[in-house]
Amino acid sequence: MSTKTPVFLLKTKSTPGDAYDELFSSTDDGFDFEPVFVPVLEHHFDETGMTRVRQVLRNNSVSSAQGSAYGGMIFTSQRAVEAFSALIQEGASNGTELWPDLGGVPIYSVGPATTRALKAVPVPSAHPLNIFGEHTGYGTDLAQFILKHYAEWYKDRSSMPPLLFLVGEQRRDVIPKVLGAASYPVDEVVVYRTGVMQSFRSDFDQWLDKTADRAARWVVVFSPTGCEAMLSALGVLGAAGVSTLRDSARKTYIATIGTTTRDHLIREFAFHPEVCAAQPSPEGVRHGITQFTKHLVKQ
Repeated sequence: MSTKTPVFLLKTKSTPGDAYDELFSSTDDGFDFEPVFVPVLEHHFDETGMTRVRQVLRNNSVSSAQGSAYGGMIFTSQRAVEAFSALIQEGASNGTELWPDLGGVPIYSVGPATTRALKAVPVPSAHPLNIFGEHTGYGTDLAQFILKHYAEWYKDRSSMPPLLFLVGEQRRDVIPKVLGAASYPVDEVVVYRTGVMQSFRSDFDQWLDKTADRAARWVVVFSPTGCEAMLSALGVLGAAGVSTLRDSARKTYIATIGTTTRDHLIREFAFHPEVCAAQPSPEGVRHGITQFTKHLVKQ
């Protein structure tokens, strides 16, 4: 029997390297985890939104020029970055090497993961992206940062030019609300849609069976999507769809990437996860899990 503690990461493993895989494979702090990726979401591009953004980029409508349709862009998810990257690569394959020219506008990104993805977008070397916001962890933080930074960027304007915000169909509206209240126009364009993978429940069930003999297990949840399937697989949902008593050994614990997913579990299923990461990052998740484990050992 393995002594490693399985950590089921309900996400697709990033390539070429995944920060969660690297961090949870480390034993530097004395904890011996076994990271296991169990993809729960499948994404597909929204063609209506992609067509719209394609036209915006092709017309160089995101620029610092007076009268331009947009003066900057916002990204809060890696899926939105993937959609953006696909359009950039599409333009390059059609021979438009200088498309798009975004070198004169700010590109806002929430947190390090989305920023890393943006830095990998194959834009023309003559027009590198000006990316800001890596230090922020949540949409509220990014919105507050944009309020100050965007005003400074366009300090000679009497009004702020609109921002183009690429999003999925499921998102919070905190950024448009905060910026809109300050008269910063934000145009949200849905470029991808999300659903639960049909194979998730069976894949997760198989991993639970394989690790049934482990002393403890962790499940890390990254999105409200798939929460019901996850809880059902763990056998903690009653007939009314709310949580019942946990397994008697309390060997399977739940950690969420942030407050949105935690609040969804509590609100929709009356389920309280053991850990909510203080920072939505691999380090934040691991710190929450190790601190909870240390506290549990002391009991």
